[in-house]
Amino acid sequence: EILSRGGMQSRAGRSRYNRVFEFNYAIGAQACHMLVTSVTGHLMELDFDDRYRRWYSCDPAELFHAPVRKAVPQDKQDIKRTLEEEARTCQWLVLWLDCDREGENIAYEVVDICAGANRNLNIWRARFSALIPREIHEAVQHLARPNKLFADAVDARQEIDLRIGASFTRFQTMLLKDAFVLDVSGEERNMVLSYGPCQFPTLGFIVERFWEIQAHEPEEFWTINCSHTSDEGTASFIWIRGHLFDYSSAVVIYEMCVHEPMATVQNVRNQEKLKYPPYPLSTVELQKRASRCCRMSSEHTMKVAEELYQAGFISYPRTETDSFSPNTDLHAIVREQVDHPDWGTYAQRLLNPEERLWRNPSNGGHDDKAHPPIHPTKFSTGENNWSPDHKKVYELVVRHFLACCSQPAVGAETTVEVDIAGEQFNASGRVVLAKNYLDVYRYDSWGGSLLPTYTIGQQFVPTSLTLDSGVTRPPPLLAEADLLSCMDKAGIGTDATMHEHIKKLLDRCYATKDANSRFSPTNLGEALVMGYDEMGYELWKPYLRAMMEADMKSVSVGTKSKAQVLEGCLQQMKACFLDARANKVKLLDAMGTFFARSNRPINETQNTIEVVRPCGACNDSEMLLKRRPNGGFMVGCRGFPQCRNVVWLPGSLAEAAVTQQICPTCVPGPVYKIQFKFNRRDIPPSFDVDHLGCIGGCDDVLKELTEMSRFQHHNQTTTPARSQSQTQTTSTSGVRQGAPRQDLPTGSRSTGQFANQHTPAVNPQGRGQSQTPSAVGVRQGTPRQDLHTVFRTASQFANEQQTPGVNPQGFRSTHTGLTQNSRNASSSGM
Repeated sequence: EILSRGGMQSRAGRSRYNRVFEFNYAIGAQACHMLVTSVTGHLMELDFDDRYRRWYSCDPAELFHAPVRKAVPQDKQDIKRTLEEEARTCQWLVLWLDCDREGENIAYEVVDICAGANRNLNIWRARFSALIPREIHEAVQHLARPNKLFADAVDARQEIDLRIGASFTRFQTMLLKDAFVLDVSGEERNMVLSYGPCQFPTLGFIVERFWEIQAHEPEEFWTINCSHTSDEGTASFIWIRGHLFDYSSAVVIYEMCVHEPMATVQNVRNQEKLKYPPYPLSTVELQKRASRCCRMSSEHTMKVAEELYQAGFISYPRTETDSFSPNTDLHAIVREQVDHPDWGTYAQRLLNPEERLWRNPSNGGHDDKAHPPIHPTKFSTGENNWSPDHKKVYELVVRHFLACCSQPAVGAETTVEVDIAGEQFNASGRVVLAKNYLDVYRYDSWGGSLLPTYTIGQQFVPTSLTLDSGVTRPPPLLAEADLLSCMDKAGIGTDATMHEHIKKLLDRCYATKDANSRFSPTNLGEALVMGYDEMGYELWKPYLRAMMEADMKSVSVGTKSKAQVLEGCLQQMKACFLDARANKVKLLDAMGTFFARSNRPINETQNTIEVVRPCGACNDSEMLLKRRPNGGFMVGCRGFPQCRNVVWLPGSLAEAAVTQQICPTCVPGPVYKIQFKFNRRDIPPSFDVDHLGCIGGCDDVLKELTEMSRFQHHNQTTTPARSQSQTQTTSTSGVRQGAPRQDLPTGSRSTGQFANQHTPAVNPQGRGQSQTPSAVGVRQGTPRQDLHTVFRTASQFANEQQTPGVNPQGFRSTHTGLTQNSRNASSSGM
């Protein structure tokens, strides 16, 4: 709207939310036809390859080096198509994303998409700090090239956060969630015990202050207070020693003062004091002052500030800069506010040279080279769609800007020092001579009290002289402004992300915030910090993250490469992860201090669990290669016990490991091949001990060995010498063996029979269905429960000529060369 001066035409893009605007414009002396569209935040997402995305797909330690890729998610494919279509017909690409590191990273995502559709694009970057006509027109006339270093810094941070966060989060959640009764939320089974490289140090600040308060032991102290009342008023004198913890010593000194109570004035100092206005407004300072003055959370403050920026009322609200450029026309910004009913009169005084109120803003010493400090960009007395919080934030921004352009407040301070029996006491008073910036900045106060007039050498007898006791008090809980200060000082997060880390702690039930905006850790938050602290690691301290943030800044200025930072940081954090996992008992002990143990089995995720293929039964999880309690192997659904889909592997297996090779035949895929190692004594001489096989149904060798394994167990089952107790044991193939049931006769057919015909099945209601195996030798069907199977020879089955029976629950027992079905929990070993 600004560039076209309202003369643009609009048409729909592929995305219903991102339209395309067209208008004519001149850049320099060159006439252009401009096409303008938008994106919604990041266009791409960084994630692991499909093989590593599921929680149980790999050892969490592998995530430090697992392949990652950046791709456009499905919900933003329409935006991608719009960019590709428009880029094909254009010669220039001008990037108007936010002018910070995050915006630069999004800009390069747009470049990747557009340059892929048109390699001949001339790519430019528009740099601006406010959505106002002057800034926008100046930006388009002074285009620059995008900054790849800024984008690389964000890429490095995203990858580091993804790898560290995913590995520690999986480790914590899978280790602790099922081990304890975590009554911190309504959906305990779905809760995630997340770990974030910024989130945990932020929690550490809260817990550390809480521990300071818990460890505090009140200690009684004594102090001497003195006051003197005259015709001019009352002065309260403070003992120069402050207080003493030894009662006897305090009593001795007090009695000396009482015995010789005459006070002698030794010194009277009168001096001018200045209270300076604040530095120009940065993002962190905006959040801190909004928390203290407006009672607004940092997360809500940023949401409101972003909306004011998008509407053009304030400059870009994510900036580290707290000093204005000499080229900034500050008087023009003040001039826009002279008609405001609340602070317009002060703005007029500020512009009047006779008032001598103007003072150029102080330099706060920070400049992110991208944006100026936050300041008003458009006059408003309040819009119809503004909430009270919009008015508060806009007022804070305007008053802060006017204040930082003003003279400091001036006061006269008087200090009187007296001597009583050799003990020193003093009193102070202050009178404000000129309020100056305090007239507009109502968030600051600067008062004092008037002292009676005293002269050096004057003597008087105190009106009161008392020995009073008190007790030491612990520091208060951290307020939100205090927490932001801690994060800023330690370099945790950026000005644009600090509020997100605080909100994450509340969302994860690691901390709570009371009505006074003060934070306390929950039992869960304290237990996690305690566990890592007991290990001797300072993962909850800010040092590691501060080093990472410094490395990100080094990448953005080119002193370090993205690859260097990634290698060094991930190597360090992987070592921490492996040590933490080796000492996981400390984490369990810490959790046990606050939470009761549950009766649920702990998910032993520290054993390697490898994905073999997608589950064809539930279509929601993967099939995983696992070792059973009896030493055998199986491939079962990760969704157990909700999904009981399972493939039993031959009992002759000694070792098995999933490889990266994908079977080109079996579907649905990918189906990863497994490297098998068999026990020589359990297989015929004609078979190799080592075999690279597939469970999808295409592997004849695996099917034959599976069939042999089953017939071997059948022969053991029908041996007359076996006792009844022996017939109830579980075979090494994972199939429960037992006495024949009359209601469930089961036949054993050869693999070839199943490859050439459909297997009848009955659903849980007892109605028959015809079901085709999804792959040769593999049957996927309705999940079955409580199946007790007895195997018979093929000749027995042929002679009996009977239809397979149905058990009382309506399930029919059938099997193939590689059985993929659902078993009771006790037989699956999952």
